[in-house]
Amino acid sequence: MVKNPAPPDLSRRERQILDVLYKAERATAAEVQEAMPAAPSYSAVRTLLKILETKGHVRHEQDGARYVYLPTVARDAAKRSALRHLLNTFFEGSTTQAIAALLDDDASRLSNTDLDRLSAAIKRARKEGA
Repeated sequence: MVKNPAPPDLSRRERQILDVLYKAERATAAEVQEAMPAAPSYSAVRTLLKILETKGHVRHEQDGARYVYLPTVARDAAKRSALRHLLNTFFEGSTTQAIAALLDDDASRLSNTDLDRLSAAIKRARKEGA
């Protein structure tokens, strides 16, 4: 059962674990540990998975003698929640400020196709907002 995204109450390691689970879709504690950068011990990963389960961010399924962990929040919902948190934390809730910061930093890396997509998204937003 996929729930609404929870508030951003995660530690750096908890976020790393969720990143692994979103990429893999499902993983054992050992697989999570293997995929983490500068991974903590296996028992630390297990403890963090239990914490994430208590917080409602992951659930587990029994697969023989092992637990397989899955995120409880759909990836798209989690992305939107994380983006909202980022906007509120660093850009005073302003989408414009965030986009301007990205364009200031990465404008030279945008292809004509990327710019066309952005232009189309802006046109859609204008149409829907009117």
